[in-house]
Amino acid sequence: MSIKDTLKTRGKTHGDFKENANLSQRLKHTIRLQSTIALSAAQLEALDAICAKIARICTGDPNHADSWHDIAGYSQLIEYIISKEKAS
Repeated sequence: MSIKDTLKTRGKTHGDFKENANLSQRLKHTIRLQSTIALSAAQLEALDAICAKIARICTGDPNHADSWHDIAGYSQLIEYIISKEKAS
């Protein structure tokens, strides 16, 4: 599959890249601006990835199950880290 074909396919599920990027960056900025506590690098990275997935849902296909699945996956990773740190 060519890059052009890949971009066309992703455009159907992820929406317009510029719209997606705009919303994703606004969400990430809001989290950093409004957060009143220090978040770990892992927590911030997971939130960034979740913001990107939310933007894809909002600008692309909201029924693309993989985006929802990915959000659950990033949340699960943080849950594992928290559980492991509490057990230590």
